[in-house]
Amino acid sequence: MKQDIVVIGGYGHVGGDISKQLGANFPGKVYAAGRSLERAKQFADQTGGQVKPMAFNLTNWKQEMDFERVKLVVMCMDQTDDAFVQACLRSGTHYVDISAYGPFLTSLEKHTEEAAQAQATAVLSVGLAPGVTNLLARKAQQELDQLDSVDIAIMLGLGDQHGKAAIEWTVDSIGRAFSIVENGGVTQTVSFSGGKRTDFGKELGSRMAYRFPFSDQQSLPRTLKVPTVSTRLCFDSGVVTRLVAWIRATGLFRLLKVKWIRSAAVSSFGMMRFGSDGYAVKVDGWGMKNAAKKHVQYLVDGSHEAAATAKVATAVATAVYEGGLPGGVFHTEQLFELVKSGKGKIALQAAAGITKRPQIIEGLRYDSWE
Repeated sequence: MKQDIVVIGGYGHVGGDISKQLGANFPGKVYAAGRSLERAKQFADQTGGQVKPMAFNLTNWKQEMDFERVKLVVMCMDQTDDAFVQACLRSGTHYVDISAYGPFLTSLEKHTEEAAQAQATAVLSVGLAPGVTNLLARKAQQELDQLDSVDIAIMLGLGDQHGKAAIEWTVDSIGRAFSIVENGGVTQTVSFSGGKRTDFGKELGSRMAYRFPFSDQQSLPRTLKVPTVSTRLCFDSGVVTRLVAWIRATGLFRLLKVKWIRSAAVSSFGMMRFGSDGYAVKVDGWGMKNAAKKHVQYLVDGSHEAAATAKVATAVATAVYEGGLPGGVFHTEQLFELVKSGKGKIALQAAAGITKRPQIIEGLRYDSWE
């Protein structure tokens, strides 16, 4: 009988939080999986038996994954090949992915019919960005009669502790070319170009943010039919944000292809402890309501970005595990929406037509204004 949950990368920075939270919800059914069985055991020992260890290597998944007993896989690692995901869906195993690489997530959408036939639910764009960003874009669409464009901005605190994989992805993405959708057409842009000032509310003020290859700006034009979507990134330190933009503009980012320089950059980012441990996600939507132009704004903020990503992922994974969602491949905003739950709190709720109990997400503050 399928009843196990396997969190791949389940003892890492974000994956560890997901494993612990799911272990508390479903004790004894959650496996923290990764290449090192020793590290998995050390992690599992800290959970008092709620989480179990599992050795797993994506390059050898055919021998190491027993789909007959695995009901849900939560993926906390980047992939370049969709064979494993396809095998999950064909076997009727549900799948949740917290990665942010747009081209790979797009490639998974073609498996939606296979997933539906096997009654497997796959949810992509799960976490903070993508994830909460997608859900806030959905709120903008619900508020307006017509949503013409969405600007997304993410601010990360340099005083926070970020996982090595997230830092490596950020460093490797500096200067990366990627596709965006503007006025219904696909065009190319470059990471840390196109600076734009974003209002993060009264407490945080405005910050200059720059284009960054988060996957939400590639999926939202398809899922919400928005003609123009852009996603930008900044740090709580304006000096560091401008420095990274300067490194991109001068071409110095090419030096990051040198192995030792890249390693030094990753280490430097990992050791930074000035600034705050806060994060903020801002979504601006422009469109029409009652035949008049309207601008809506949504903000979610809090402390510890990785923990927030884990909380959102746990809420999605819990809803998927409990069943009742349609089979197929979906992005978060196609199945869920954010709703207010008490003063300043938010909950993840299934979209209209799907009966599921709301999942309260602790620690995320929500605000909106026009």
